[in-house]
Amino acid sequence: MAIITISRGSYSRGKEVAEKVAAKLGYECISRDILLEASEQFNIPEIKLVRAIHDAPSILERFTYGKERYVAYLKAALMKHVQKDNVVYHGLAGHYFLQDVPHVLKVRIVADLEDRIAEEMKREKISAAEARHILKKDDDERRRWGIQVFGVDTWDPMLYDMVLHIKSISVDCAVDLILQAVKYPCFQTTAPSQKMLDEQTLAARVQAALVEEFPTAKVSTKGEELFVDIKADLTKEQEVIARVRRIANRVAGIEVKLKTSIHP
Repeated sequence: MAIITISRGSYSRGKEVAEKVAAKLGYECISRDILLEASEQFNIPEIKLVRAIHDAPSILERFTYGKERYVAYLKAALMKHVQKDNVVYHGLAGHYFLQDVPHVLKVRIVADLEDRIAEEMKREKISAAEARHILKKDDDERRRWGIQVFGVDTWDPMLYDMVLHIKSISVDCAVDLILQAVKYPCFQTTAPSQKMLDEQTLAARVQAALVEEFPTAKVSTKGEELFVDIKADLTKEQEVIARVRRIANRVAGIEVKLKTSIHP
C-alpha cells in the first residue's frame, strides 16, 4: 500500500507511465479528477481552476486572494483522495503537498526537448518552430508557477525520490523501475505515516473551509492539535476564535483540539 506522485511536463509520456503503473498495481490513477472535484466542492467554475493551475501565476492576481483560495481548494481535494491510499497522482503540486508524508514515492518524468517537439508537431500539425515556442512557454510558466506559488522549483531533483529520463529508458522500463521502488519498506504505509497523512488532510480541509472568510489563514498540525494562524482585527479576537472553532469542528465532525493565533 502506497501513494505515488508523478510530476511531468507536456509530451514527456508521464501520463502514460502513471496509467501503466496504476494498472499494474491496481491503484486509482488521478489527475484532472482533482480539478473537477475541487470545482464542484467549492462551486468554482472548472475553467478558472484549470487556468489558475496551468497558466502563468499572474492569472491569480485577477482574483482577490486568488492564490490562497485556489491552492487551498486543490490541496483539500487532493489530500482527500490520497488519504485512502493506493493512488497514483500525475498532476501539478502533488510532490509539494505530500512532501513530508513518508510513504509517498515522488517521481519526476523528463524527456528530451527535441523528442517533445516532434510529438507536438505530429499531434498539432504545426512547424518545429511553433512547437518549440509552445513547449518552452509551457515549461517556463509551469516552472514560474511552482516558484511563485509554492516557493519551489519543480525542476529541482531534490524534491523527488526518482527522476527518470524517457529516452534510453523506455516507458515500460520506467514503469518497472517505479514498481520495484514502491516495494521498498520506506514507501509502505505504516500506522504512524497514515496518522500523519490523516492529520495533514484534516488541516487542509479546515484551511479550505476557512479561506473564503479568512483568506490568510494558515492551518497546521502537531499531533492531534490544530494550529490556526490568522490576520484579523484584534478587537474581534474572541469572535474570530469562536468562528474558527465552529468551522473546524464542523469539518472534523468532532470537537478538535485547537490553538488560534490572531495578529493584525
